[in-house]
Amino acid sequence: MDKTLLIMAAGMGSRYGGNKQIDGMGPNNEVLMLYTIYDAINAGFTKVVFIIKHDFEERFRALVGDIVKDKIQVEYAFQDLSDIPAGCSIPAERVKPLGTVQAVLAAKDLINEPFAVLNADDYYGVPAFGIIADHLDKLADEKHACMVGYYLKNTVSENGHVTRGVCSVDAEGHLESVTETYKIQPFPDGTIRDTEKDPSGVILDPESLVSMNLFGFTPWIFKVGMARFEAFLKSLAPTELKAEYVLPVLVDQLMHDEDGLKVDVLSTDATWFGVTYQEDKPFVQGELKKMHESGIYPEKLF
Repeated sequence: MDKTLLIMAAGMGSRYGGNKQIDGMGPNNEVLMLYTIYDAINAGFTKVVFIIKHDFEERFRALVGDIVKDKIQVEYAFQDLSDIPAGCSIPAERVKPLGTVQAVLAAKDLINEPFAVLNADDYYGVPAFGIIADHLDKLADEKHACMVGYYLKNTVSENGHVTRGVCSVDAEGHLESVTETYKIQPFPDGTIRDTEKDPSGVILDPESLVSMNLFGFTPWIFKVGMARFEAFLKSLAPTELKAEYVLPVLVDQLMHDEDGLKVDVLSTDATWFGVTYQEDKPFVQGELKKMHESGIYPEKLF
């Protein structure tokens, strides 16, 4: 069965200080998402859709799209602040993106098959792609989805706070809730804490599963997502400049209303790392170099 990989690469990278999605990380200056695409191809994905911004399309094509186009079908979608439903509006001075739900919706006319969605600036690990590719074939109906969950202890940064969707999972392996938590960071005593409301932090379970935005959906998500996105925009104050509508929040809403979305949680101990801050870059470069040297990746990806 055809499977699409949807890569969200339109983020601003405000904490990183630049377009981290197209910053070279590998031994040959490969951008991080080339590893994602390499692993996805080996797992059986047949198409990749990139969600990008118009203003760096040319550079993106040169650094990513043109490199992989002979190995997998490539499509482009564009996230734009002005791309909102009729009857909705945002302040003219807003520059912050509207969130990952808008990013996914940008690809609604390009995807008609089960698909996985993920971030461009995260390394998800080889096993994750086999796990989700296999499960996309098992989605029973349109209101059925899946998510690869990572252990919180494996997803924090020593260089600052990160945002994670903290998950609750039932005994049958279905997602019960996902709580978007915005300021998670490790403390010197070895604990991991949520510092959004209290600088001293609320201690979190390091073994809890979190969402890293690696979801598997059917195209049904576009229809219900658009309605939810419209409702989100209409709920905002006229002067709101920062609020975002993100995938974990959408998923949580769809699980708990009349839509009755069922989400299978596919846990993995796969290696994860990401680039949130400039200080994360040397670690990521070192880990990728080790994987090339150990044979996990060939000397040249593409």
